[in-house]
Amino acid sequence: MYRYKNIKSCVDKQHSWRRYTITSRASLLTYLISDPRYFGTSPWQIKKILSLSHRLKRPDLVCLRNKKSKNLKREAKAFLSQAKKLKIQKTILNSNITLAKRLHYFGVHLPASKIDYIKEAKRAKLFVIVSTHNEEEMKRAQRAGADMITYSPIFPTPNKGVPKGVKSLRKIVCKSKIPVIALGGIVTKRHIHKIKAARAAGFASIRYFVSPL
Repeated sequence: MYRYKNIKSCVDKQHSWRRYTITSRASLLTYLISDPRYFGTSPWQIKKILSLSHRLKRPDLVCLRNKKSKNLKREAKAFLSQAKKLKIQKTILNSNITLAKRLHYFGVHLPASKIDYIKEAKRAKLFVIVSTHNEEEMKRAQRAGADMITYSPIFPTPNKGVPKGVKSLRKIVCKSKIPVIALGGIVTKRHIHKIKAARAAGFASIRYFVSPL
């Protein structure tokens, strides 16, 4: 199992995760993932909802995700601009390595289908998060040099299939050599308590950060 001292302070391009060991489980990394259903697609909508989410929930990392965007560059610029105003340094762009590098995002979040692109993202000096759904994907992402993985879905999530559950999360956490972020259906304090008990490095969510906006 990966062990760390302060999960929030060590998410930094200049530091390797492997330098840290756990002393406490008190601090969970919180990772906001946007969705156009809540954030919209216009710059003013994106900026408004990101600001409200930050004010209420104070996420450590924020990710712009819109897989069907017709103008991702415009949305990515608005998201990044507002994050800077809010002093959020850990900005992540979903999937698009080239755009993340060009706009100077902190990192990129790759789907499991793009595990083979991890090395390209690392060459671009991006912090790399990879979505995984089983032990094999976790191992592949780890071998390829990912900095962090999400494991999902943990709890029931619309259109995401059968949930993995907390026991499965704990097994992945124990076997992973890099930080594991729980994802999927995490919307309540009870969910967060279970994630912490499983010793995950943190959790990612869409709905948690926009409720009760």
